[in-house]
Amino acid sequence: MSKGFFADAPGFADAPSFAHNAARLAGMAGVVLGWRPDDFWRATPAELASVIAALHGEASLAPPARAEIERLMEIFPDG
Repeated sequence: MSKGFFADAPGFADAPSFAHNAARLAGMAGVVLGWRPDDFWRATPAELASVIAALHGEASLAPPARAEIERLMEIFPDG
């Protein structure tokens, strides 16, 4: 496989392939998050980053206020 334009970039020749990195990340998602392969491949990078940040204690959003929870409960009743 040709490395193309980036062949001369520092460290590029030694960098693992996308497939290698994706397989490692999918494996970690399976072990740490309990995700099946389909869960991993359907998740967006933003979703995966959010879950990892939350596990790491870097939640960027404040929990919803009681009023927001009540509004959501009205919109999506559990019956």
